[in-house]
Amino acid sequence: MKRIKLARMDCEKVSGEIGDFVIEQVSYTGTTGCVVGLSGGVDSSTTAALIKRAFARHTAATYELVGYILPSSLNKQDDIKDAEAVARCLGIRCETHSIEKPIEAFRATNPEAFESIFHRGNMIARVRANVLSTKAATEKKIVAGTGNKDEDFGIGYYTLFGDGAVHLSPIGGLSKRLVREMAAFLGLDHACVNRIPTAGLEPGQSDYKDLGYDYDVVELVSEGFVQGLTVDELGRHEQIVPLVEKQIQHYKTVFGVSKFTRVSQVVEDVLRRHEIAKGKMKIVHPPSPEISLTHE
Repeated sequence: MKRIKLARMDCEKVSGEIGDFVIEQVSYTGTTGCVVGLSGGVDSSTTAALIKRAFARHTAATYELVGYILPSSLNKQDDIKDAEAVARCLGIRCETHSIEKPIEAFRATNPEAFESIFHRGNMIARVRANVLSTKAATEKKIVAGTGNKDEDFGIGYYTLFGDGAVHLSPIGGLSKRLVREMAAFLGLDHACVNRIPTAGLEPGQSDYKDLGYDYDVVELVSEGFVQGLTVDELGRHEQIVPLVEKQIQHYKTVFGVSKFTRVSQVVEDVLRRHEIAKGKMKIVHPPSPEISLTHE
């Protein structure tokens, strides 16, 4: 069975390509820069660092990047501190605004959403997006999304009209693995690079807990599928089987229950979610840069 090739990049070259793309989008829209929602995690921190780097080297016009931290009662104080630390490190203007009151205001119109953790979480994401896009509009800026390739375009793990409601997707061409690599190249804090991914929309939520596997699995299965392997072949592949079996066991150890019991189930779930992602992209599909990747 053929080996699955994963993308490799020259960080300096790709960071320049992403930066050129951001400058092109800002220039085309005639805006004054970008706003970005900061969570303290690797995706938003890397996105902000790439944009700041692009604006710093662009001398034809003065553009500004503004970071907004928009916590609800579900967000940990340490996450807020991490996001503020990123803003200070990058030297960008940053504002922190609690969105708990706007969320609670929806009890008047959507009380049913508060009866479901899932719907309440998605509502929080949409409230956050509304605040962020309105900040952008009043400042004559555009919203830079922070979704990576695996998350947004691989399995569609975002809220439609929530964190997917952005003007551009700077890291949309980078897998989670490559985002971490780019973050290290940009000198971002080690704790930020290795922080457990979470949307911060449900108590105790993490992407791994929700999905039952991590983004390295998403990348490997997605790349294998694109490279012509069948679902059956992916479920038996020597690169996938040991990785997924380890994660199935780890999930049971950590959470005390099994989300999946077979490798084939995980492969099928990734591909099922990919179909959902394609459906979402028909509705909301922000532009992302063309970047130079090689596969080895």
